[in-house]
Amino acid sequence: MAKKKTNETEKTTSTGRWLGGIAFTLVVALLGYVLAKVPGFDHVGPLACAIVLAVVYRQIWGYPEQLRTGIQFSAKRLLRLAIILYGLKLNMDVVFHQGLGLLAYDAGVIAFSIGLTVLLAKWMKADASLSLLLGVGTGVCGAAAIAAVSPILKTRDEDTAIGVGIIALVGTIFAVGYTILRPFLPLTPTSYGIWSGISLHEIAHVALAAAPGGQDALAIGLLAKLGRVLLLVPLSFILMAWMKKTGRAGAGTKIGFPWFLIGFIVMSFFGSYVMGNVIPVSDGFKDGIATLTTFILTMAMVGLGLNVNLRDLRTKALRPLIAMSITSVLLSVLAYVLV
Repeated sequence: MAKKKTNETEKTTSTGRWLGGIAFTLVVALLGYVLAKVPGFDHVGPLACAIVLAVVYRQIWGYPEQLRTGIQFSAKRLLRLAIILYGLKLNMDVVFHQGLGLLAYDAGVIAFSIGLTVLLAKWMKADASLSLLLGVGTGVCGAAAIAAVSPILKTRDEDTAIGVGIIALVGTIFAVGYTILRPFLPLTPTSYGIWSGISLHEIAHVALAAAPGGQDALAIGLLAKLGRVLLLVPLSFILMAWMKKTGRAGAGTKIGFPWFLIGFIVMSFFGSYVMGNVIPVSDGFKDGIATLTTFILTMAMVGLGLNVNLRDLRTKALRPLIAMSITSVLLSVLAYVLV
């Protein structure tokens, strides 16, 4: 009887710590949203703000070991859920009917970004894993792409968190720079939108940069960006094949099938052809789902951010950051010439 009570007590304690860990990431994510309202941080966004808070917490108070199971649940499981829900942002109908011509540009952008970042990283003797993540984030769709390929590439949680933070910061700087340059560039609204859509890092960055160009610029910019998001799926399977062929997963290590990407595709079709058509929903509901998706992803980033040790950051992240920044500049110039 005493042993049974002990087991029940341990189970209750374990569940409490699990829930406590999830609650911890939720609270820090909320604080990230609050920080994102502060002038100066408002252009960075809640995702990067939450990571900053998590990193600062780790440096001051250390990793909350008692809450590890819940924090890891947020960092792993909630991350995959966010990627699945992210599929609702991809309007397949628009991509298939209007954006197929842009897919060639998008594919070129992805190949250029990953290839050049990896080459520069090799030349600079930068951290290969982090550099590859930054190349994927630059070429595809920022934080979401980094989060999606991290399990496939078997990267450390610390590298994922650092990569997301860097891509958010650099992408925001570029987006603001585009808005400053726009009035001085001899581009039509459509051309400006395409330039933004095929060269900027995240959907939010494209929206930030393209909106001042008008509705036409914003629409074509988001369309170009959605094509890059769509290509995340085939890229992920290419990376899986590459990991297996090169043996980078380690001897005897199996690469788990990324089922969450199947969920991503399913939700893309559901959001494009069912939700709003077969099942009537309001724009407010769609906006709510988008906000929920971002918040879940933010909670996941908190879990990843707690793994970052700033003592290793200076030596590990500087060279990948430089490689990724050079790639971003050259991508912007190349994309400008092409449009």
